[in-house]
Amino acid sequence: MKSTRAALLGLLLTTILSSGCESFLDKEPLGTTTQDNLFKDPTNAVQAINAVYDVAAWDQGPKWGDPSGQYVAQTYEWMFGDLMTDDAEKGGSSPSDFLSLIELKTWNIPPSNPPVTTLWVHSFTGIARANTVINNIDAGTIDAALKSRLRGEALFLRAYFYFNLVKGFGGVPLFDKTPTPTEAPNVTRATIAQTYAFIEKDLKEAASLLPEKSAYAAADLGRATKGAANGYLARVIMYQLGTVNGNNHTWQEVYDITSGVISSNQYSLLANYAAIHQEIGENSSESLFEIQFATSNDGYGPISVGTTSNIFQNNRRTFGYGFNNPTQSLVDEFEPNDPRREVTIIKNNDIVLGILNPVDLTQNATGYFNRKAAIIAPNAPESGPQNIRKLRYADILLMKAEAAAQLNRPAEAVALVNQVRQRARVSTRPPGTRLGTLTYDPTNAPAGTLPDLAAGLSGQALLNAIWHERRVEFGEESLRLWDLIRTGRYMSSLPPEVRARAMSHVATETSVNPFPLLPISLNDAQSWKVPQNPGY
Repeated sequence: MKSTRAALLGLLLTTILSSGCESFLDKEPLGTTTQDNLFKDPTNAVQAINAVYDVAAWDQGPKWGDPSGQYVAQTYEWMFGDLMTDDAEKGGSSPSDFLSLIELKTWNIPPSNPPVTTLWVHSFTGIARANTVINNIDAGTIDAALKSRLRGEALFLRAYFYFNLVKGFGGVPLFDKTPTPTEAPNVTRATIAQTYAFIEKDLKEAASLLPEKSAYAAADLGRATKGAANGYLARVIMYQLGTVNGNNHTWQEVYDITSGVISSNQYSLLANYAAIHQEIGENSSESLFEIQFATSNDGYGPISVGTTSNIFQNNRRTFGYGFNNPTQSLVDEFEPNDPRREVTIIKNNDIVLGILNPVDLTQNATGYFNRKAAIIAPNAPESGPQNIRKLRYADILLMKAEAAAQLNRPAEAVALVNQVRQRARVSTRPPGTRLGTLTYDPTNAPAGTLPDLAAGLSGQALLNAIWHERRVEFGEESLRLWDLIRTGRYMSSLPPEVRARAMSHVATETSVNPFPLLPISLNDAQSWKVPQNPGY
């Protein structure tokens, strides 16, 4: 599906609002795509859903629909999921480089914080585009099967955007259609539980409409699938179980949903862990959902079909800006000789993709870089072609393992974790660990590396083992913050001064574990009359 992002950039969706008594004024303008005729043509209909995927890939750009052309700055999930945890430090050229990230790291966040503002703006832009599809496609005349699939994709993406919002901001306004100018100033803010219920409804309907992954043609790999919808539903429920569980979920639901994904036989662990984040691993057997990117000669802005995430995380001595430096705490979490450590971490003078990577400690906070984001410099440094993995089959296995452990099925949980460990054990080194090569060399790890979990492991020790496995399996994949929050370990992981600030922003709704919320963009909070989050 990489090529579809380039194809949709020229798409202009306009609605012609006119009236008149002359019959010729009621005719559809020739050569113009409107919401009335958009879903009467399969090519236009597919471009409409591609425009929703496009927003999910935006790193930065103009504030969509703002007549003054207000610019919104970069936002990436690693800024929250990795950087706000014990897995990463800011990095960059100096301690003062990109101070907005220090604000996030220290929970000293003003409502004007650019990454937070962009997260809010782009999420609601994606929701608006998804609603264009959801609310107009039923009246279209395209093939019924395509209509059903596109509606399912739009519902999945709307849920995806709302999940990103509710995790960071708590309950938000819920739009199932575009509000009129008179409705916009009077929107109301839903509770966290209501927002999750809205997300779950979308994901369940999406799962009923979407095909399995194997039903897609090769050119459409990367589109939302039944497995992706169910996988995200399990993730959404699991997150509620450790935070605001106003919808009264149980671990049995997580167990049943993940079991269904596994029994679909649509997914499997990619044989070599070292290949997951390489081009050969894109949309692989392990992928339930990933954001699609391609390379071009374009630089910054939504016109780019690539991502700027790579340049922000790559070594400044190669072509990057050097942000999101893995911590020693993360490095130490890996067991001896675990092949995943080298796949995740770049240390001083490592050879990465055949290129020497010295670490300049005057431009690095920890001595490490994120190898999963390392790529060979693309045509334009801001146009990284690497897909961003959002949900992998390993996560399905470990979610089910955690559910099994919570349901007092320890033997089953152990077996699931051991599947993940067994794959890691036989991984190669990452590609290009020798100068000028891109080969996958063997690790030559000694016998006994990453032994299976003991068959009798149970209780808290088993949960600790599962949480450890999640940390090393998904290192630098932006899941750490949410795992710490839902398991009640986040606040204790923060330095005392930072913890005190985070506690001043804790959600006020009844929660299993306390968790802080980001500030709502001041302009939108005022113009929408949406109550601000605590402490801002």
